[in-house]
Amino acid sequence: MAIIIAPSLLAADFLHLSDACQMLNGSEAEWFHLDVMDGRFVPNISYGPAIVAAICSQTEKFCDAHLMIEEPEKYVEDFYKAGVQQISVHMEACPHLHRNIQQIKSFGIKAGVAINPHTPVHLLEDILADIDTVCLMSVNPGFGGQKFIEHTIHKIEVLNQMKQQLNPALLIEVDGGVDLNNADRIIRAGANVLVAGSSIFKAEDPISAIAAFKNLSA
Repeated sequence: MAIIIAPSLLAADFLHLSDACQMLNGSEAEWFHLDVMDGRFVPNISYGPAIVAAICSQTEKFCDAHLMIEEPEKYVEDFYKAGVQQISVHMEACPHLHRNIQQIKSFGIKAGVAINPHTPVHLLEDILADIDTVCLMSVNPGFGGQKFIEHTIHKIEVLNQMKQQLNPALLIEVDGGVDLNNADRIIRAGANVLVAGSSIFKAEDPISAIAAFKNLSA
């Protein structure tokens, strides 16, 4: 399976989001990764459905909304209407996770589950067959530019084994501290989707940086 590159718009220049979207449209990146933060589940606030809708209107590429928020069920319909093709919610924010996943799927879009660095992957066993993507956080969520947590490599390997048994079509997405120095190891461990923010948007030539990520997976 070809590796999917999902630049995180959290690292883009918010004064020039349209320019960032057009740059990504002209790149080899397949997804737009949209980090939504509420200041409650994580110690930061990013953007909401209105900004997501504006971004989605600028592209025909796959838009992946990562909801780092409490009570995501209150906002799923808003993000669906904003135009995303996938919504991922955090296991830690969802005491009724199966219900959350069914709500997302009721809108005819893909559903994902994200887990924080301290959350064991085996806790996903009973939901794995019902979802399209697992987003493994490889930093503590809330801020971009953090250092990759090395233990994530082991978690990817364990999740990849679970995937083969329970849901071979599952995508394993890795989010946080992903760069050209560690991407190859992340891919070899079993990841399918690389979320990259600073390593793309802070690069001297973001399009070339994206191409370099793609070359790793060729």
